[in-house]
Amino acid sequence: MATRSSAARRAPKRKWVRTVTTDSTHPPRGTFSGSASQIARTMSRKNVSPGGVGSGIRMIQYFINRAGRKLSASRRAELERAKRLLQRRAASRKATARKN
Repeated sequence: MATRSSAARRAPKRKWVRTVTTDSTHPPRGTFSGSASQIARTMSRKNVSPGGVGSGIRMIQYFINRAGRKLSASRRAELERAKRLLQRRAASRKATARKN
């Protein structure tokens, strides 16, 4: 009788992002396929990210996690650039709030 390897016996791993069924916000279709500046501009709008800029950053990260290995390196780099733009925007807003 042939023995199976331990990897073959294990159940396939399920990703945590598959089980998330949030209904809080819905970015417009095609949001994550644009340039970094377009993505950042869209994700910073109140109707897309009612929780503020931090919420937009989390949505971009969620999209990256959800795409997994299927996300190309160039698209991942563009999304990371959009996250950095939003982080800078959040930092500048925080600095402005401290001055006032």
